[in-house]
Amino acid sequence: QVQLMESGGGSAQSGGSLRLSCVVSGFNYRRYCMGWIRQPPNDEREGVARISAEGWITYDDSVKGRFTISHDKVTNTLYLEMNNLQPEDTAIYYCAADFRAVYCSGSWPPGMTFAYESQGTQVTVSS
Repeated sequence: QVQLMESGGGSAQSGGSLRLSCVVSGFNYRRYCMGWIRQPPNDEREGVARISAEGWITYDDSVKGRFTISHDKVTNTLYLEMNNLQPEDTAIYYCAADFRAVYCSGSWPPGMTFAYESQGTQVTVSS
């Protein structure tokens, strides 16, 4: 059974930092795509960052230079380091994983929905 256990999140002031962690268990694929997606209040889901098994990384333009995604393969933990947070980063953040590695290149999954996702954690940034 695949489980994604997310931690971190919370509140920060504009310009502050937060770190999200996600322990992935039961997910044993040689090739895959993992990532972070978010859903702002009253808005649609959007992709934030993704990383492939080979280490290819892409970011949404809105977070480039501020957010860093990483994956510790030993502990199978996905991280999202968020710096210089802005009020527009306020959203529920989800970690996600999919055995379809193609989702780490080109288009994000349809409906921004991965095969496996965490419960989500709230990130609130105040100005």
